[in-house]
Amino acid sequence: LEISNLSEKDILVLRLDLTDRSSHEAATNSVLKHFGKIDVLVNNGGRSQRSLFVDTNLDVFSAIIELNYLGTISLTKHVLNHMIQRRKGKIVTVSSVMGIMGAPLASGYCASKHALQGFFNSLRTELTDYPEISIINICPGPVQSKIIQNVFTENLGKPIASSGDQSHKMPTDRCVRLTLVSTANDVKEAWISDHPYLAVCYLWQYAPTWAWWLMNRMGKKRIQNFKSGV
Repeated sequence: LEISNLSEKDILVLRLDLTDRSSHEAATNSVLKHFGKIDVLVNNGGRSQRSLFVDTNLDVFSAIIELNYLGTISLTKHVLNHMIQRRKGKIVTVSSVMGIMGAPLASGYCASKHALQGFFNSLRTELTDYPEISIINICPGPVQSKIIQNVFTENLGKPIASSGDQSHKMPTDRCVRLTLVSTANDVKEAWISDHPYLAVCYLWQYAPTWAWWLMNRMGKKRIQNFKSGV
C-alpha cells in the first residue's frame, strides 16, 4: 500500500493449508467473491528435505507428497475450473531444478517435484482448446530463503540441526524478478539458477550419462558433509 497505487480493497489475504484439501474450494470462492476473477495462480507452497532415504520414515515421504504435490494440484483444480469458464488465465508452479535432476539427501523432495513436472506438462496438453490458459513451470536452483530451516528430516517433527551458509545462493528478489519475466512472457518452463547448478541442468538434459557420473562424485561429498554436520 505504501509503494503502489493499490487500495485496501485490492488486497485480500487468506490463511490456507495446502494439506487441508477440503478447504480449497471455499478459499477459491472467497477470492472470486472479492475480486470477481482470478487471472494468475502461483503455486509456491512446499517443503524440502534433508535426509538419507535409508534413515527416513515413510511417513515423511507421505507428508512431502501430500503437501508439495497433492495440495498443489488440489488448489489448481478449483482455480482451473474458473479459468476454463473464462477461457483465460495463468497457472504458475514453482517446481525446482530438483524436478529435472536427482540429488542425494532429497529423494522425497525430488520425487514430489518430478511429479509436479509430469502433472503440469500433461495438463498443458489437455488444454489445447484453451490457448489463453498458460501452464508455466518455474524451476529455481538454490535461493536464499527459509526453506532450508523448515525442511523435512528423517522423522516428522524433527528440525534440521544446522541450516548452513546461505550466502552463495541466488538472492530472493533476483529469483522473483526472473519468475515474473517468465510469467509475463508465457515461458512454459524456466530454469532460474546461477552456475554451476544451471550448467548441471543442461548436462542432465542433454548428456545424462555425464550428469550421473558428476552427481555421484558431488553426491558422495555432499553426504560426507551432511554426516559431519557441515
